[in-house]
Amino acid sequence: MAVKLILTDIDGTILPRGRRQVSERTVAAFHAAIDAGLWVGAASGRGYSWIPDFFGGDAACCSTALATNGMQVYLGGEKVMEQSLASDALEQLRAIVAATPGAGLVCFDDATPLLVEGELEVLAAHFPAYAERCRVTRELPDFPVVKANVFTGAGEAAMAELVARLGAEVVAFDVDRAMPTYSNIMPCGWNKGTAVAWLAERLGVGLDDVVVFGDADNDLPMFAAVKNSVAVAGAAPEAAEAARWHIGACEDDAVAASIEALAAGEWPFTR
Repeated sequence: MAVKLILTDIDGTILPRGRRQVSERTVAAFHAAIDAGLWVGAASGRGYSWIPDFFGGDAACCSTALATNGMQVYLGGEKVMEQSLASDALEQLRAIVAATPGAGLVCFDDATPLLVEGELEVLAAHFPAYAERCRVTRELPDFPVVKANVFTGAGEAAMAELVARLGAEVVAFDVDRAMPTYSNIMPCGWNKGTAVAWLAERLGVGLDDVVVFGDADNDLPMFAAVKNSVAVAGAAPEAAEAARWHIGACEDDAVAASIEALAAGEWPFTR
């Protein structure tokens, strides 16, 4: 098949847990795809301003990107689309989080996390990099919020209950499970999947000519939108089940190997 667009999640897919940069092989694989005339980029829950550092500042690797779960779309290094979260619904969500023991809410001012609810120590247990840069505000921002996350220190069952309640009561938002106790907040109906479809249409690329890689529940909409969805080894069970294809582990540069093959005009997926 003629692959034209390749998108990959970052954390747990091309960036092993605890690492701050992807491997040199991953960067080289991105360049091989670009040199072959393919669009290639990240499809991450991270805000765009965080992404270049993961590639050692290599601008070419970040030229195409879906950031903040598709809330931001970049082409040629320029932002071509951005969504934001409705302020009244965000206030409703905040009230529920504030009343839930152990829960927290983070909003972002570009690369700076703002702790609106919850404890910094709990945030640090989930996302140390966010806690390092975090500013405690105890109030919602007075500007349109693009990225916001909910977390809990009360365990997976408590997070599942919180996500279910938010989904039932804050109908303007969708809340995923990016990690067992950490969730992304998105406008209802907007996610990585809708963003992939939006980007493919803008590029004039059919979804059958797209390959996506991921490992977590927030990749499920992307896997549903794209036939050639690929899960790395160790992916969340739901993501592994939803993916059409399966490859090796993030730590073994399995995505880089796949992109190298696609750039060479080969089809690397067999199972």
